[in-house]
Amino acid sequence: MQYNGKGLCVAGLVLGICALVIGLLINGWVGLICGIIGIVLSAMGRGKAKAAGAPTGMATAGLVCSIIATAIIAVVVIAALICVSAVESAVEDAFNYYY
Repeated sequence: MQYNGKGLCVAGLVLGICALVIGLLINGWVGLICGIIGIVLSAMGRGKAKAAGAPTGMATAGLVCSIIATAIIAVVVIAALICVSAVESAVEDAFNYYY
């Protein structure tokens, strides 16, 4: 019996969905990690499914969800870091101006 990568496909899809939910609602860093792992598992599962001649729809869906989640969360995290840096700089300038 040949392994068709279905478990990797399911894991990649679940991690992609979790990355979207966790990353946007709870914690961006955890979502980013889930998204990256989801990309890896989905890509591995897609390769194994292709080699076995099995359908690759679930792996493709997991790959798409993981990539979208990772991209959105990366933009949000970078924007948050820029905002924190700008606020820190403004507070420092205000402190230096008055004292």
